[in-house]
Amino acid sequence: MRNSVNIVLILLSGITFLSCQKIDSFMFENIATDEYYLDDYTGEGEVFLDSVYDISHDHIQELQFESEGKTIYGIYTGDISRINQDTVILYCHGNTGNIDYYWGRQKLLANLGSKARFGVLMIDYKGYGKSEGTPTEGGLVEDMNAGLKWLEGEGLTSDRLIIYGFSIGSYPATYLSSKKDGALTPSKLILENPFASTKVMVNDASKLSMKNNYYTSTDYEVADLIKNVTQPFLLMHGEKDAFLSIKTHGEVVAKNYGGEASDKTFLKIPDADHSDLPFVYGYENYLESILDFIEK
Repeated sequence: MRNSVNIVLILLSGITFLSCQKIDSFMFENIATDEYYLDDYTGEGEVFLDSVYDISHDHIQELQFESEGKTIYGIYTGDISRINQDTVILYCHGNTGNIDYYWGRQKLLANLGSKARFGVLMIDYKGYGKSEGTPTEGGLVEDMNAGLKWLEGEGLTSDRLIIYGFSIGSYPATYLSSKKDGALTPSKLILENPFASTKVMVNDASKLSMKNNYYTSTDYEVADLIKNVTQPFLLMHGEKDAFLSIKTHGEVVAKNYGGEASDKTFLKIPDADHSDLPFVYGYENYLESILDFIEK
């Protein structure tokens, strides 16, 4: 999530200048584009990798799906013809930019274990990148479910599906893991620097305790949804996350997990902020921890 401090300032200024008006639009820092640049992208991003992590072009596919009457786009890394055999990670990205901004993160996961050992699908929410429409709370879930429907059509089964949610992406990831009413239900859930709820986020920013609807109509209650998640669960959170504090977000989500304690792995990463956890943790340490969790 880009410029976390700036988002906090926007929330505060929104309260000051907009009074009781809602600030939903500030939750989404989406950037539209007519083309994805991926390895040729030169703009702002979070993870920039050496060429050793490059993925061959024949294992990179741009896809499109239909979600609530809109066309949305995604990138699949891996061999599509092997989806009926491979384990696939659905990656739900954060609130900033578009696929290009998070491309380095997808490439990291595409190197998990070995190149293209796991398929990875990342989708731009409505209004992000090439995707049509406007992002909404419910739309995040519907957009990811559109990807799940496609994966199911390609032969993926729930026992070979893993969902990974980063930041705001923790909401659709946890929703689809807890409700179990999507096209597929993941066998495992990974969250990185998740929200507990939008109410906690706004209260942290403003140091006030007011009703969530005073600021926003969105209701990302990940801390409640996680109570209904029983699949094996990996949570990673930076101990210096200045935007979503590990104390008020990560630790609450971890505590509320509905499965067995032995199925939960909670990694607290020293010195990691909101957007730099893979880098601070070390890319190889990051990949090894995820692989250990998947193979456990």
